[in-house]
Amino acid sequence: MSETKALLILHGKQALNEEVREAVIKQRELGWDLAVRITWEPGDAQRLVLEALEAGYPTLIAGGGDGTLREVAMAMLEANTTATLALVPLGSANDFARAAGVPLDPFEALALLDEPARAIDVGEMNGQPFVNMATGGFGSQVTASTSEDLKRVLGGGAYLLTGLSRFADIHSARGRFSGPGFEWEGEFLALGIGNGRQAGGGQLLCPQATIDDGLLDVCIVPAPADAVGTLGTLLSGGLLGVDAVSVSARVPWLEVEAPTPIDINLDGEPLTGARLRFAVRTGALRVHLPADSPLLSRNAEPQ
Repeated sequence: MSETKALLILHGKQALNEEVREAVIKQRELGWDLAVRITWEPGDAQRLVLEALEAGYPTLIAGGGDGTLREVAMAMLEANTTATLALVPLGSANDFARAAGVPLDPFEALALLDEPARAIDVGEMNGQPFVNMATGGFGSQVTASTSEDLKRVLGGGAYLLTGLSRFADIHSARGRFSGPGFEWEGEFLALGIGNGRQAGGGQLLCPQATIDDGLLDVCIVPAPADAVGTLGTLLSGGLLGVDAVSVSARVPWLEVEAPTPIDINLDGEPLTGARLRFAVRTGALRVHLPADSPLLSRNAEPQ
């Protein structure tokens, strides 16, 4: 089996993307046997992953945003495959790709196929995986309520605009958080459980997170009297940033108990829950990333 054989699973909205088409053609001219399949409806990504694995593809490529990356990664995890994963970032925010240093240009992103794959962690909430981040509270409501039309026009800035327009809807949640060496309980406005570093169109919630350390970075934004001012700092990425208003920790697992269900967003998928357990699947995926990716530990070795 040729190691230069890969299958690109492309989000249906990108089917007519000429940049992607040209990038695929150039990659084929460089010797890659690169096939393309398009998603059309929910469940297609999982089906296409299984078909690709049955056909013997050693490398799969997620062509889309953070949600597409999660769908492809989930299917690979369920299949317990040794195949490697690459990413062509084509979403409105591309939070994981931006933090990882994956080029936004499709041809440059495909060039990472020539980089050795590296084992990365995957987070999970109640057994459901996420590659980038789980967010909770007001931030997850903003992500879930931002329209596709607005994202198409403004990209990551759509989340900021939606957040600013929804200040009147701000309300806090309450939770009790516990993990190894960490306890916190109280009202909070926003929550980030990071395998990666940013979410919601560039909001840097876990700036020190790495994806190969076996740990999750926790960011909790307590609810102060000036809720609007605090959310303004968060959403606008002010000079002081999240660090000025947050409680943080780094843990291998975290349990959350809440009197009422908390809104949670896993890499774009909205969920709710009152009893949540977050954990890490260490080295669960082998991904083609830049050798100098900020998300990799300095001592990371190719796998």
